[in-house]
Amino acid sequence: MTEESFGGGRWTTRAIGTRSVLLVGVVYLAALAGLLAVTASSDAQPLARAARTISLNDSGRLHLTSHHGFTLNEQGTASGTIHGTIYIHLNVSSTNHVTAEVNIYPSGGSLTGNASAAYHVHGSVASFNGTMNVARGSGTYSDAHASGLSFTGTIQRSNDAVGVQVSGRLSY
Repeated sequence: MTEESFGGGRWTTRAIGTRSVLLVGVVYLAALAGLLAVTASSDAQPLARAARTISLNDSGRLHLTSHHGFTLNEQGTASGTIHGTIYIHLNVSSTNHVTAEVNIYPSGGSLTGNASAAYHVHGSVASFNGTMNVARGSGTYSDAHASGLSFTGTIQRSNDAVGVQVSGRLSY
């Protein structure tokens, strides 16, 4: 076998021994086997879990635990698609708008979201209607995300009890 090269303005040809070619082949195969061993080792990362999407349709009944200015801190139980304890920090930010931080603690994890809604007072009851985004989760819901969830509810002005409904598509 011969090897050709261009050097100093002229072509040269020299013989390559069979042992050299065999040695290069063995080194190549050893490197390939090492690469395959590393790829197949137990330290390799597991395959990603496929995201699960559900139709969320939950409601919650909450009672006032404290308030600070125009922020109502509420606690209760969520039922529907996801069951668990729910906490809402509902901030009446103006005469016609509320924002909220919503935390739900179902078995095996948690979900946290933020909501914004129009707010209307009708005598002894106030109502709100807007959207909620799920920003994060933990445990089973560690990859949770959703946007544009329907966020509606009422506030009993006599005792600040809140009823809330959340619906839409949630992925985790």
